[in-house]
Amino acid sequence: MTAMASVPDEHDPRPADRKMPPVDVLAMVTLGLIIASGIYLAAHLPRPAPKGPAVVLIGVAAVVMIVNVILLSRIKPFAWKVFWQVAAWSLLAYAVIAGILLFVFVYDHTRGFMLVALALSLLFFAVDIPLLLGYSVARYQPTS
Repeated sequence: MTAMASVPDEHDPRPADRKMPPVDVLAMVTLGLIIASGIYLAAHLPRPAPKGPAVVLIGVAAVVMIVNVILLSRIKPFAWKVFWQVAAWSLLAYAVIAGILLFVFVYDHTRGFMLVALALSLLFFAVDIPLLLGYSVARYQPTS
């Protein structure tokens, strides 16, 4: 008996053979931009930070995250049940973390643009990491 080499096709349930978009790489880019904006803003506290760099970092992070969600939504086949199971529980945990951090900023009397920018950064942080975790687990799960 001779062993035939298997050729992966789009219906092959083996995760290692599937071609995936760079969802994990884009999630890390988003995370890096958000962390950079958060550090930039927090470094200026309690004084107001110049708005330009923070707006650019948050805006670019938003665009990268939107592109990432679009790429993720177009993956076929994909273990969506596993993705949502992991992403939902990690979203709960990161929403609590982001909420506590936002409370700290409010308690510290952060107001105006600084509070809005930090809140947006925390929102992207709380969504990006669960997206990354869910994708990282689901991409290696069989789809059938």
